[in-house]
Amino acid sequence: MNDRTETIRQAMMNQAPKLAALTNEVLFGDIWERAQLSKRERSLITVAALVSLYRLEQLPYHLKLALENGLSREAVAEVMTHLAFYAGWPNAVSALALLNEIPDPV
Repeated sequence: MNDRTETIRQAMMNQAPKLAALTNEVLFGDIWERAQLSKRERSLITVAALVSLYRLEQLPYHLKLALENGLSREAVAEVMTHLAFYAGWPNAVSALALLNEIPDPV
C-alpha cells in the first residue's frame, strides 16, 4: 500500500468508520472473495468500470491490484485500447498514464 492509499484509508476510518467497515467486511471480505469470479476477473471488471466512469482517484490502487491478481500490463493496456472506443479517448489515455506509474508487482 502506498502512502496516498494509506492516507485515504486512514481518512475513511477516521471520518466514516462505517464506510471503512463496509469496505473491508462486505466489499473486500465478501464480494471479492465469492467463487463465481476469480480475483483476476474481478480486477478486469473493476478497472474497466473505473476507466469508463473516469474515476482516476481509485484507479492506481486497482491497477496495482490487477497486476497482483495476474493481469499483465499488456492485457490492461488492451483493455484501455478497447475502452477508448466505448468510454472515450481521454478516459483511456489518462488511465494508460496511470498504469505507466504503477511498479511491477514483487
